[in-house]
Amino acid sequence: MKLIIFGATGSVGSQLVKQALDQGHSVTAFTRSPEKLATFAHDNLQIIKGDLQHATDVENAIRNQDAVLCAIGDGANGKVRATGTRHILDAMQKTGSKRFICQTTLGLGNSAGNLNFFWKYIMFGWLLKKAFQDHQIQERYIFDSSLDYTVVRPSAFTNGSVTNTYKVDFDGNYKKLSLKISRADVANFMLQQLQNRLYSRKAVSISN
Repeated sequence: MKLIIFGATGSVGSQLVKQALDQGHSVTAFTRSPEKLATFAHDNLQIIKGDLQHATDVENAIRNQDAVLCAIGDGANGKVRATGTRHILDAMQKTGSKRFICQTTLGLGNSAGNLNFFWKYIMFGWLLKKAFQDHQIQERYIFDSSLDYTVVRPSAFTNGSVTNTYKVDFDGNYKKLSLKISRADVANFMLQQLQNRLYSRKAVSISN
């Protein structure tokens, strides 16, 4: 498939690029910093320099893509995810692209009950409050769209390889979680959704 990945130089995005290429996909990596992907040289990789804050950059990059994957990162700033996603969604509507797979975070919507005190009140209630609010707006934009989306809500990221041992699609009352998952597993799950329609137009939680 022809895929475009936004947030391609981030910790999950770089895993998406690597794994998608390994799976034989044709990948377009959208980034403000192409030099960060210098080690990813591959015949099936195209790197486009652009800014998510510029709608024209996004629209031009999305043309003729089969699917769009989004793993935008912004640390604790809370300034890029919602705006960038809005531009992606608008561009997809204009260009006719339909399949959108986006990484947000566990704790949103009905997954709030999965969080422990530390994550609910210290991290998302204080230290990462702006980032969490940005994710909330990001998801609202996605849910209001008519696209064939899947929203993936992972817990806190760790390093490590693909394990496929994480729990998927648990309800908000489920508590037996480590609240951790490897970035490689998150990327792997997102790529699985290119063929899996079970979570079409849904948000799905994943965690160990």
